Amino acid sequence: MTTVTVTLPPGPTAPRAVQGAYALTQPLRGMRRLKQKYGDAFTVNVPIFGNAVVISDPAEIKQLFTSGPDLVDNLEVNLGRVLGPRSMFALSGEEHRRQRKLLVPPFHGRRLAAYEKIVEEETLRELASWPENKGFATLPSMMRITLNAILRAVFGAEGAEFAELRELLPPFVTLGSRLAVLPIGKKGRFNPWRRFERMRREYDAIVDRLIAKARAEERDDVLSMMLRTRYDDGSGLTREEIGDQLLTLLTAGHETTATTLAWAVERLRRHPALLRELQDDDGKLLDATILEVQRTRPVIDLTARQVKQDGYRLGRWTLPKGYAVLVSIALVHDDDTVFPHAATFDPHRFAGARPDLYQWIPFGGGTRRCLGAAFATMEMTVVLRTLLRDFTLVPTEEPGERWHSRGVAYAPAKGGRAVVRRRSTTGGEQ
Repeated sequence: MTTVTVTLPPGPTAPRAVQGAYALTQPLRGMRRLKQKYGDAFTVNVPIFGNAVVISDPAEIKQLFTSGPDLVDNLEVNLGRVLGPRSMFALSGEEHRRQRKLLVPPFHGRRLAAYEKIVEEETLRELASWPENKGFATLPSMMRITLNAILRAVFGAEGAEFAELRELLPPFVTLGSRLAVLPIGKKGRFNPWRRFERMRREYDAIVDRLIAKARAEERDDVLSMMLRTRYDDGSGLTREEIGDQLLTLLTAGHETTATTLAWAVERLRRHPALLRELQDDDGKLLDATILEVQRTRPVIDLTARQVKQDGYRLGRWTLPKGYAVLVSIALVHDDDTVFPHAATFDPHRFAGARPDLYQWIPFGGGTRRCLGAAFATMEMTVVLRTLLRDFTLVPTEEPGERWHSRGVAYAPAKGGRAVVRRRSTTGGEQ
């Protein structure tokens, strides 16, 4: 029998509960302090993840993302706790590959062009209610835009079920985001999981009605495509698979995008020269601005894998089976050796160049990269393009908004506050 010599990076030695409390109360600041003390890789022991190695070196990130599922794969404890056991976040290995292959087509290529009109319509509807010359938080507006857009893309047309989902999903997503990061079991009379499970039953009942309608009509929305799609053996998605995947699309497909849009408003108001440049932009600078917002304000900080084979070699380290590997997105995005003058918000760094997807990783990477990345990018582009066309964002000299944890995502603490003036149809301001 061959003995594997484990080589782990250094890290704190405090008990798991103490490290967990630190991670919950000082998530981003704590990561930066640990990097300053231990280097670009360190070992932690925290609730939910257990024993884990945190990495932020692009070469090691690339190796992790390109390793096969026999070496590293999905975490045993994952977002399937919230989104369901058949969601993409819960699946591993060949089962993950099979479902991903089925779900990629609705969110790429020509389909995206069809969704652009939906996003612009929802943006215009929301912007019509914006007050002029008065400060307000944009995050609630961005949440409504992205929720309505993904609902229409997934289900095609509006109806009674839409109204029910619009009411149900925001508190459902908020509660799920918090439960996903808290080490709370599902037992107990007054456990928050009981409320979450009641909401999940409401969601399932609505989806059942929507599936029945989609089967009875000839439509071209995502749900209808999912009902028609087939695995290689000719079988279709089960009711459970459809329910969990739709929940994944509806939750992951609106909160993170909305939060990034709120951060974009927050960043743009503090960079008036960039705002002026964007008025005469052909689209390239806006594309670069979205990339830079995601670099400097990633709304998700961690993407993770679990070691499936004892003695997995990851760069300088040899890891035992069962260890989690956590990629800190903020640490690699903040690294001056990766992005010169990383603390400076400068979209021009991406002008004429696409980012390296092992360095710029707001959507994760490898075979588990966010399925809706192209949809989210299209959505952010349409919303910001429409906003900057129809409104002037009034600059501010106020300090940048602090990071606020919403559970899974990090949002601007004041909701991406804005002051706006409506532009006239002749190009000037009213």
